[in-house]
Amino acid sequence: MQVFAHISDIHIGGSEQSVDRAALVMRRLLSFPGRLDAILVTGDIADHALVEEYETARDLLRSPVPLIVCPGNHDTVPEFEKVIGPANQVLRLDGVTIALADSSIPGRDDGRLADETIAWLDEVLSERPDVPAFVGMHHPAVALGVPYVDEIRLQEPERLAALLDRHPHVVAVLAGHAHTGVATTFAGRPLIVAPGVVSTLLTPTESEALVDHDLPPAFALHVFDQGRLVTHFRPVTR
Repeated sequence: MQVFAHISDIHIGGSEQSVDRAALVMRRLLSFPGRLDAILVTGDIADHALVEEYETARDLLRSPVPLIVCPGNHDTVPEFEKVIGPANQVLRLDGVTIALADSSIPGRDDGRLADETIAWLDEVLSERPDVPAFVGMHHPAVALGVPYVDEIRLQEPERLAALLDRHPHVVAVLAGHAHTGVATTFAGRPLIVAPGVVSTLLTPTESEALVDHDLPPAFALHVFDQGRLVTHFRPVTR
């Protein structure tokens, strides 16, 4: 069994509460009395892509638990890599591979997996074809029913679908960007979107307002056991 936490969209510098909300979530994760094998962070680490925002994020994300992170549309790769690390990161655990890929496009809010990123994923997934794998990125590959997010989702998702077809050991796709917990499917697999830490986006059914800054930050907790993925969504209050 593997247990890993999945957070997204901490947007350091995006609000007066961004640091406190990220710190609150990390304190909760690192105080688990039980098993936690990894922490995944799927993008929008800094709000303005400033070096000082990344330095703050780096300190907040320090963890004795293995932690990997990828950029989002609010991030810029050169600044991200100066402070946080490579834009494409992989974690190889006993019994599972987790690869987080850069789906950002410089100067744009929508996403795309560049040719070199597809090649990197292909190589990583080919290393352990008999070991279950998870692929993550910032941008969801399907529409989620939130028009603002759907307009800036992953472009050319068929390229990702073709990659997954070559690697049937990929169990699920993980994403962020939407600031709301979502469970759907893509390419015949679960696609799980982590809730937002800095804020929560609302569907048109719920409210005419786009964003709620008062709802608590939240995270997804993935439990993978005997080939089955179960995901719990947890708000974090003081």
